[in-house]
Amino acid sequence: MAGVQTAVALREQGWQGGVTLLGAEPHPPYDRPPLSKAVLLGKAEGSAFEVDFASLGIDLELGREVTGLRAGEHVVDTAAGPVPYDVLVIATGAHPVLLPGSEDVPGVHLLRTLDDALRLRPVLAGQVDVVAVGAGWIGAEFATAAREAGCRVTVVEAADRPLAGALPAEVAAYMAAWYADSGARLLTGARVAAVEPGAVVLADGTRLPAGAVVVGIGARPATAWLAGSGIELAPDRSVATDARLKTSLPDVYAVGDCASFPSARYGERLLVHHWDNALQGPRTVAGHIVHGAAEDALYDPVPYFWSEQFGRFVQYAGHHGDADELVWRGDPAGAAWTVCWLRGDVLVALLAVGRPRDLAQGRKLIERGAALDRAKAANASVPLKSAAV
Repeated sequence: MAGVQTAVALREQGWQGGVTLLGAEPHPPYDRPPLSKAVLLGKAEGSAFEVDFASLGIDLELGREVTGLRAGEHVVDTAAGPVPYDVLVIATGAHPVLLPGSEDVPGVHLLRTLDDALRLRPVLAGQVDVVAVGAGWIGAEFATAAREAGCRVTVVEAADRPLAGALPAEVAAYMAAWYADSGARLLTGARVAAVEPGAVVLADGTRLPAGAVVVGIGARPATAWLAGSGIELAPDRSVATDARLKTSLPDVYAVGDCASFPSARYGERLLVHHWDNALQGPRTVAGHIVHGAAEDALYDPVPYFWSEQFGRFVQYAGHHGDADELVWRGDPAGAAWTVCWLRGDVLVALLAVGRPRDLAQGRKLIERGAALDRAKAANASVPLKSAAV
């Protein structure tokens, strides 16, 4: 997503030079969100971007994985030989985290690439017993698809709740009930001791039958290939960029899941592994490449993502911390509700379940740094924009 959008944005903003897009996969560039939905369930054969690369003058080189960067020589290395550049944009994304000990066990799957989805599709069609390891966003989306396909689904989560890395306990508690409502079994506080052909063994000795195991325990920036390049990486191993998405190396930018950027809005460096970041960042990068010093736009978006799970449309905008105050809108035991996070009186983030209007209005309020009247914000019948003071 980030690489394609960068190439397209360069042309849209008037770049006249050559544009080469290198991709490790053999497939034409595709969108990832449908992989856990329509593609996985056989409702779509793929999700390729509708981009005419040839007419845009974009040289698309597939199946060409980069293996190293020699910044002093302005060259990236690939197995097929070096590729010179005047300006380089790193958009290598993220790799899924592997479950230790499961790498060579048959029947263990990841869900990150088109090939992953195509391998899983006949498995779900066979309506086997499925164990999903990890109750994060991808785990919930996969469990939703597997239940729709008629599989018996058990989701195993090491933390005490789903979405433990993203949401506080009081919010996630209500979302945990969605699994049972859909007919899926959720086991929290459950650590995997071993994965065997046909089974997952938990630390307490419980043995879960598994015709297939799907691992969704997170992703890490795909930056190992940059070893020895001299580029600055953040502690989380993302490429550390400045507010213009420039890296520490001359003529090198980074964007998308592999890059973190300093947010003045939130006062910290953000690593955002979501679709919208891979759409928005390339526009900033292209502007700086095309217009140089004349372009002074800084990249400081309000992060946004969505998830479709268990018959619910979940949206999140902003960025919250443990110390931020929670304000509820609506009944979280019901079908539609929203959580707002306030820092002082200022809205910094919100989670909307089945309330897209709250999300749209809240995102604009966050962008302008609006303060909210708590009583009005907590009244679900009052438009969120009317709670601004």
